[in-house]
Amino acid sequence: MSTVASAFAEIYRPTEEHEAFRAAAREVCEAKVAPWAAETDELAAFPKASLEALVAADLHAPHVPEAYGGVGADALATVIVIEEVARVCASSSLIPAVNKLASLCWITEADESLRQRYLPPLAAGDALASYCLSEPDAGSDAAAMRTRAVRDGDDWVLDGVKRWISNAGVSDYYTVFAVTDPDKQATRKGSGISAFVVEKGDDGVSFGAPEKKLGIKGSPTCEVYLDHVWIPGDRLIGEVDKGFPIAMRTLDHTRVTIAAQAVGIAQGALDYALGYVKQRQQFGKAIAEFQGIQFMLAEMGMKLEAARQLTYTAAARSERNDADLTWFGSAAKCFASDVAMQVTTDAVQLLGGYGYTKDYPLERMMRDAKITQIYEGTNQVQRIVMARQLLAGLPH
Repeated sequence: MSTVASAFAEIYRPTEEHEAFRAAAREVCEAKVAPWAAETDELAAFPKASLEALVAADLHAPHVPEAYGGVGADALATVIVIEEVARVCASSSLIPAVNKLASLCWITEADESLRQRYLPPLAAGDALASYCLSEPDAGSDAAAMRTRAVRDGDDWVLDGVKRWISNAGVSDYYTVFAVTDPDKQATRKGSGISAFVVEKGDDGVSFGAPEKKLGIKGSPTCEVYLDHVWIPGDRLIGEVDKGFPIAMRTLDHTRVTIAAQAVGIAQGALDYALGYVKQRQQFGKAIAEFQGIQFMLAEMGMKLEAARQLTYTAAARSERNDADLTWFGSAAKCFASDVAMQVTTDAVQLLGGYGYTKDYPLERMMRDAKITQIYEGTNQVQRIVMARQLLAGLPH
């Protein structure tokens, strides 16, 4: 095989090791996560049994490097894990996804002492982590945040409110972005913001009531309140006033995980619909034999596989930290989430009235799919990001 052909295969084809990782993850998810999915949704309860199963299989934070007690899974392997968990339970897939979202900047930006303190408990499953960027008046315009961090000698005091925080109240550690220089923030967008690790047990940290959501009900989404929270200076992530670029670089990588979640949800819906149309009899034959049904299935499968390949391509770029990752991360997240919404809606349609009831999992999957078009940057924002990248000459 030529060098060019070999490189092509590396980008587009998971290795045998990746497929073994998928097989192990699928076995765990089908046996120990799927049975709790409906109850998790119905009760809007954090899936503790699923967490225990994922921790036992080292699938709760597979991205953590081996040096800190983790599996050291690459970006594609992590994507495959999230995809497989989401295939049976979208709420549970937010365990590995949010752990990566919150802790990636510890790995890439923090000093060694911070990594040694927080990554081993995460890798061991003794702690979970959340990411605190959005605020009541700073959603898509995250740079307009109002949370403040004021110096207290070598330390910091944080005050503010963070909103839409996944797994808030359950997580032990929080990556929090706060304004450290209001003058810089006022004069240059995205400046004067720093990143910190806040612990659940810090004095002044509290949480709002869980949001009553359409989907992903097993992942609590709450406000995080910071009321004069004192934290030591060694919990700063990266450099002072350089936090906003850290936040954006993190999202370049983790939007790929949301794409993986969307692919997994869509695959679960298609799998169920395929089984149903083969069994459901109308007019004397299985409805799978009708051309109109076959056209729908073909469209669902075609778009799902396109979304999967774009997601895997973006994961390869994430692993290499390619210059065009921003475009591919946004493209994968945007396309895969749009596909997930279409596939789950069509899957409900294929089951007819049954698809609309909670006796079947497809209405849950359709509700879960919607959030993938919204969080980590709405798909409208993703299209802005992609357009700007194209105008700047990326991707090549």
